Amino acid sequence: MKITKRNGNIVLFDDEKVKKSILKANAEVGGETISEKTAGIMADEVFDSLTKEREIIQTAEVRAYVYALLKERGYPKTAETYWLYKKD
Repeated sequence: MKITKRNGNIVLFDDEKVKKSILKANAEVGGETISEKTAGIMADEVFDSLTKEREIIQTAEVRAYVYALLKERGYPKTAETYWLYKKD
């Protein structure tokens, strides 16, 4: 799967970046702990779910999916921090 970055570049989807972003957001909040294993499982779920739809997706779609997934799994503080964090 490929992803269209905000700057228009198209790159291969890297679930490791998603995992790291989840862990980084989680490290900035208190009261919620996400293990590296759980973050990896979530990143894999993002990849699996979004690749069902089409071959190229937008960065914003990944961001929205991760945000919703974090909230759904009981990590609302991490979700909010993740949502506010923007990086290409």
